[in-house]
Amino acid sequence: MAELPLFPLRTVLFPEGLLELRIFEARYLDLVSRCLRERTPFGVVALRSGSEARSGGDSIQLYEAGTLAELSDVDGGERFKLVGAAHQESDGLWVATTEPVAADQDVAPAPSHGDVVQVLADAIAAAAAQGSQAFLEPHRLASAGWVANRWCEIVPLPLEVRQRLLMIADPLARLDLIASLVRVRDSST
Repeated sequence: MAELPLFPLRTVLFPEGLLELRIFEARYLDLVSRCLRERTPFGVVALRSGSEARSGGDSIQLYEAGTLAELSDVDGGERFKLVGAAHQESDGLWVATTEPVAADQDVAPAPSHGDVVQVLADAIAAAAAQGSQAFLEPHRLASAGWVANRWCEIVPLPLEVRQRLLMIADPLARLDLIASLVRVRDSST
């Protein structure tokens, strides 16, 4: 367990995901500078309530788990959970003691996931044909966890649902759930 600087956001970062940050507050500029200088990660944790921007008297509540982020483009690393309460330092930076959550087992998607894997592969190919990269490479379409996490990033879901999906330890179960949501959305359009 170690104390980790936190970047509370109104989003959930999934392992191996990309996150575009717009950093304008001094405390987060300091966080980025420190992490770059020391080559250390920080934690992205979703806000249960409160504002991303600092404002006097705001009550902040964080979800109990998040994802390690590294500054390259800020890509999601491993998941973590908060141990005890997060606290704010004098400069306004949030920190918390954390412990790692086990990485997804590397298991292949089930045959029943073939359609959602293929649709994701097609979307990646279409983006590449337009000169865009939606996800970090390598694209691991043979990994149930990777496929599930990418779907969790692109399907418009409420924050609480994303957070619950993040903490599902079994990548096949996560893929089953997100696949059922994608299929329901597809059949309703």
